[in-house]
Amino acid sequence: MANHFSALKRARQTEKRTTHNRSNTSTLRTQIRGLRETLAGKDKAAAAAKFRETVAVIDKAIQKGVIHKNTAARYKSRLSARLQKMA
Repeated sequence: MANHFSALKRARQTEKRTTHNRSNTSTLRTQIRGLRETLAGKDKAAAAAKFRETVAVIDKAIQKGVIHKNTAARYKSRLSARLQKMA
């Protein structure tokens, strides 16, 4: 364990930040998993609604620094392609 005051503070900050980032990542992954399950269900209207929610969560994840903007673009593109293929 750290002994200096600054190192102790950094350890506390890192622990708090790690918890926060893990929570945001979990929310993102859960939302994407839910959309994929909805896409597998073959209900076009429900999938379209879930897609809009998922895109909002992905955009929020970019703002929070959870994922890179290119990663988010790739997620949105692939999910959109799967949604279009349902039609």
